Amino acid sequence: MKADIVTIFPDFFRGPLNHGITRRACEMGLVEIEIHDLRQFTKDKHRTVDDRPFGGGEGMVLKPEPLFECLETLQLAPREDRIGGRAKQCVILLSAQGQRFTQKIASEFASLDRLVLICGRYEGVDERVAEHLADREISIGDYVLSGGELGAAVIVEAVTRLLPGAVGNEASTRQESFTAHAEPESASGADSTCGSGGLLDYPHYTRPAEFRGWPVPEVLINGNHSEIRRWRREQALKKTLRNRPDLLQDASLSEQDKKILARIKSKEG
Repeated sequence: MKADIVTIFPDFFRGPLNHGITRRACEMGLVEIEIHDLRQFTKDKHRTVDDRPFGGGEGMVLKPEPLFECLETLQLAPREDRIGGRAKQCVILLSAQGQRFTQKIASEFASLDRLVLICGRYEGVDERVAEHLADREISIGDYVLSGGELGAAVIVEAVTRLLPGAVGNEASTRQESFTAHAEPESASGADSTCGSGGLLDYPHYTRPAEFRGWPVPEVLINGNHSEIRRWRREQALKKTLRNRPDLLQDASLSEQDKKILARIKSKEG
């Protein structure tokens, strides 16, 4: 995969993308990340990338000309082919008005050959960029940042770790929070416990078995893998109900899951 990031702050990405899984994936040739300085595509001596909004109002708006010229140098497939699925590419505008980024969208992006991330700035981006240049508008959360750089770094990290070979144990990316489809259980051991099925992940513990008077749950050290799987599923349901009950609406819940939830609600009610 190749990821192109268009920004007015190219130096920002020297830190976030130079560590951990993203750096290793680049070194392994799984992903290529290229940063494009938007100011290089301006025509005036001041390298102007923004202007005042028509109609008045506070702030400045990123101009369309340098953005269009930048992307035209990337030799992408036509927009209609990208949107229609005939090209495995996507141009993303990072925007507070965009669709909220999720693990499901990260999985969709991980199946592509190329991602282009346009980092918005200031008050916003000329709407013609969203209408005629970008394929999707994406937001990493329901809050406002000063620009799209942090969002671009988040998306690159989330997508890169889903690429085959990027994570040492690929099963871990199928069993963590928000993963939509649960993996079939195996009888081989506790490391094959259920995928999240759209829930939050279950709690994790490591050594020491007792820390400051707080012991690890007995079920995790008794060696009974079927009991461990049941405990982990119940804890995932409990944590999701407490922290993100909205996820339960679309989660893959069995009849047993529903009984567990009813029991949890009756105890806490």
